[in-house]
Amino acid sequence: MSQHNQPQPPGVPGPQPAPVDEPTTPAPPLPPKNDQMATARVTASGCPFHPGADTDPRAQQGEYLTTSTGTRVPETDRSLKAAARGPVLLQDHHLREKITHFDHERIPERVVHARGAGAHGIFRANGAAADICSAGVFADGKETPVFVRFSTVLGSRGSADTVRDTRGFATKFYTDEGTWDLVGNNMPVFFIQDGIKFPDIIHAGKPHPDREIPQAQSAHDTFWDFVSLHTEAQHHTIWNMSDRGIPRSYRMMEGFGVHTFRLSNDAGETTLVKFHWKPRLGVHSQIWEEAQITGGVDPDFHRRDLADAIESGALPQWDLGVQVFPDTPEETFEGIDLLDPTKLVPEELAPVTIIGTMTLAANPTNYFEQTEQVAFHPAHLPPGIDVTADPLLQGRLFSYIDTQISRLGGPNFNQLPVNRPQAPVNDMFRDGMHQVGAHVGVAPYHPNSLDGGNPQPTTEGARIDVPVALPESTITREQSASFDDHFSQARLFYLSLTETEQEHVAAAYSFELGKCYEKNIKIRQVDNLAHIDTGLAATVAKNLGLPAPDKAKLADVTPSPALSQIGRTWPVDGRQIGILTTADTPQEQVTALAADIAAAGMVPLVVAEHGGDGVSRTYDTARSIEFDAVVVADIADRPEVAVLLAEAFRHQKAIALLAGLDPVHVDTGAPGVVELTGLGEAVEKLTPLLEAHRVWDR
Repeated sequence: MSQHNQPQPPGVPGPQPAPVDEPTTPAPPLPPKNDQMATARVTASGCPFHPGADTDPRAQQGEYLTTSTGTRVPETDRSLKAAARGPVLLQDHHLREKITHFDHERIPERVVHARGAGAHGIFRANGAAADICSAGVFADGKETPVFVRFSTVLGSRGSADTVRDTRGFATKFYTDEGTWDLVGNNMPVFFIQDGIKFPDIIHAGKPHPDREIPQAQSAHDTFWDFVSLHTEAQHHTIWNMSDRGIPRSYRMMEGFGVHTFRLSNDAGETTLVKFHWKPRLGVHSQIWEEAQITGGVDPDFHRRDLADAIESGALPQWDLGVQVFPDTPEETFEGIDLLDPTKLVPEELAPVTIIGTMTLAANPTNYFEQTEQVAFHPAHLPPGIDVTADPLLQGRLFSYIDTQISRLGGPNFNQLPVNRPQAPVNDMFRDGMHQVGAHVGVAPYHPNSLDGGNPQPTTEGARIDVPVALPESTITREQSASFDDHFSQARLFYLSLTETEQEHVAAAYSFELGKCYEKNIKIRQVDNLAHIDTGLAATVAKNLGLPAPDKAKLADVTPSPALSQIGRTWPVDGRQIGILTTADTPQEQVTALAADIAAAGMVPLVVAEHGGDGVSRTYDTARSIEFDAVVVADIADRPEVAVLLAEAFRHQKAIALLAGLDPVHVDTGAPGVVELTGLGEAVEKLTPLLEAHRVWDR
């Protein structure tokens, strides 16, 4: 038999024999061996390559929603649960794939809440929660270190602070029993009811993917397309359109845990609660024009305000409170579903009980090391605090830890200094990227004998999962019928506002929808407004040049005055008072006035034509947005003065001026414009006006 006819043994390295001499003649790549095959020539969207095709074969294919592997998806609005009110199941591949991909869309910036500001502080409990929760953090007089991160949602790290947006309010408690992360917002409800929809609402709110605009805004087509179709978002949206969407400062906004949590006491008794942060300075906002000006002249306005307040000793404080509900199998209160994160419980039905006070007392030493690297997770819970089957919260329990792995480079993000617990750790986790622990022993597993059985599980002082009975169930993507009411609470919120606040809401909807291109989206959203309030819908329709929508059946609701920001008075601590001067203003009078303002717990800012001792701003650098009130000691002949005073007047800020002065663009007879016989009267006359935040009847 010849050599060429003999069977060749397997293991041939290439498709053709190797020559003795090195090939030097250029030649194309060789084909695969006969026993080899390349992957199918299809695009990332499963489309075969078609040279000269009219459409890009890399684009998404077909008319049906699929997984990333091409399997059609029957439902993308509801997670897979154990019964309609049961917990979300880990086997929901679509939820996990959808959330996982979303969590890793940005490197290294946060997908949401990218722009933040942080501060250190202390939480001191008053003992009021000790009867309903066994967590040591609530023991009477107990002081616990905290780190708080405030943030916007939609904007990138380089965006402005004062955009219309929801604000994050995340608090890390370094308790003796392990870290507790209370990860909330400045609004008590959220856009969606189920965690599986989080990528959808954020994709809709983020800049358009083709142009990456608009930045940090919801005034565009994709946002309003989504919320007008997915109507469970209507309640949170009207909060965003209210003054709550443009806070005066982080120090002057509420915080909410949004979800319902389950507390257990030493006796094993359980209670359902919602967490509230109540600012000592009250809840205040900017006027819309003021917010727009601020975004241009000082995009760092909120983070600057927080840092300056702490540095100056005007330490921000919030009272932590809980609304308490009985833990019944129905998990409802006064007909309100406690597992629906688009619903709130009016404080008139369930008062907020204050259980402690948080004081922020120190700024970070390094923004990146602390504010940027801090990592929160709703599942970081001490003994006595547990989650519920709220389907949005259930999705967050998966999403947050998954996100940190991408953002912070691996599973050891809790070893970063700002995330390190201030309690003993023995977790049997080993290695991984950025491991800085000095582990000893040879047996990081349980059970073991080589390390003497260390560490041992224990029930003593441990966080025990509350044994909650589940009804006999079938795996389903259904939801409770109570989740289907999308308009009654939006109506409750709107009717709870003062006339001034309602006018602001109508203006916000008109502006946002006016920035949309598609007329049909505007029509659709105005029709949704008709289910909230007829007058609101008619006003917005008129402003947009649309016909008023047909009247809809409106829910019969009882307003909640607690939801309004206007009508009460608050401390003036940390308020900034601008003092307008000229070269002719007696220095001793200005010095005395500044001392009076400081003695009242406020911050004097002297504005002059030129810099010098005792001068805080010049007319070249000052703008109305940084002043809560203005004292006019004299009027410089400069256009900047006229602009500053006109803005302060339009934005309903208190103005005090010496008798005889005639400022341009200011009606000296209007409410909140007070005449002084001397600068020594300024503090006395301004303080009552500042306690109401603005002169609302101007």
